[in-house]
Amino acid sequence: MNKQVLIAGGGIGGLAAAIAAARADWDVRLFERAGQFSEVGAGIQLGPNVVRCLQAWGLQRPLQRVIASPGALRACSAITGRELGHLPLGMDSVHRYGAAYATIHRADLHALLLEALQEQPSVHLNLNQFVSSYAESDGVVTIRTSGNKLIEGDALIGADGVRSKVRAQMLDDGPPRITGHLAYRAMVHQAQLPKRLRTGDVTAWLGPHLHAIQYPVRRGELQNLVVIVQGPAPEDLDQWDHSANLPDLLVHLKGTCSYLQDLVQHVPDAGGEWRLWPVADRVPLASPRQMAQGLVALLGDAAHPMRPYLAQGAGMAIEDAAELQGALSMHDLDVSLRLRRYALNRWQRNARVQERSLRNGRIFHATGLVRWGRDLSLRMLGSRLMDVPWLYRGNN
Repeated sequence: MNKQVLIAGGGIGGLAAAIAAARADWDVRLFERAGQFSEVGAGIQLGPNVVRCLQAWGLQRPLQRVIASPGALRACSAITGRELGHLPLGMDSVHRYGAAYATIHRADLHALLLEALQEQPSVHLNLNQFVSSYAESDGVVTIRTSGNKLIEGDALIGADGVRSKVRAQMLDDGPPRITGHLAYRAMVHQAQLPKRLRTGDVTAWLGPHLHAIQYPVRRGELQNLVVIVQGPAPEDLDQWDHSANLPDLLVHLKGTCSYLQDLVQHVPDAGGEWRLWPVADRVPLASPRQMAQGLVALLGDAAHPMRPYLAQGAGMAIEDAAELQGALSMHDLDVSLRLRRYALNRWQRNARVQERSLRNGRIFHATGLVRWGRDLSLRMLGSRLMDVPWLYRGNN
């Protein structure tokens, strides 16, 4: 009889964990708070390290149907509009790292994972339920759901996001920290933009105390646009997603180049609307016990929420799941040892990505002499500075 894993959370991390566990020959029961599986309209960058994980799960063909394949990663000045650095992607990425650099609509990735999961007979999906607490005893973990049901399993994976209830019980380390960074996000139809505002690349616009990212998704039909600024969140911003006000964003963008301001102002005309997320994170991981204890493990944002300055939040969750599959497949080991092995193999890499994300944020938003030095370095060494071999090769 197969062992049973209980998974809290039906986002990308939870679905990836469920695929991994099913492929390791475990029965899976997944619990999702919402009444349906869905994702909001935002984009995700998938480095070759992540694409290789999805390929290993047999998802290359469905992935190809929905991704965009950017030609380059570009860094530009948000003030002057000039290009500072350039890293070729496309086949260059395939040759260097064995997989493409892809961009995808979050809803498309979610749907792709869900479809793959629904083909697994050992998986049971439970909507309108979340894991409110758990207890361990005699080699069994028992969860209590929001419907006050008690359900037993052999392991519990907390993939329930940045405000994880599983993490709260396991680590009791308080809420995530509010970073003082706000992310304005929009998704638009490229065909409804003037040609000069369309893109087939990933472009980062770097400015004092802010930066913007634009890139294509869904075969290039849509463009994802994110502007991250520094400043206090509105007082009523107590949820993770709120309608944003274009005039407020334009105040933050005062003094930036005409291209960026034109792009931002064309969002409503191109079928988009601005949404606002306060960016939350935690300090980088310091030990494997922050990812697994006993029969309980954390995955994705529940374990290591990070600032979006390395574009690896979803990627690290998928890498976590791939490592979890290997650990759960060690059938000669006790379950607690398998989860400990998972944590030992993941925590340092996740911590490094968290730290690099923090560093990138300081560089992206630099002012004064630091900004001058950044721009000069990018002009002289752009492709070397923008490439991240240790990340894309999958090494620590």
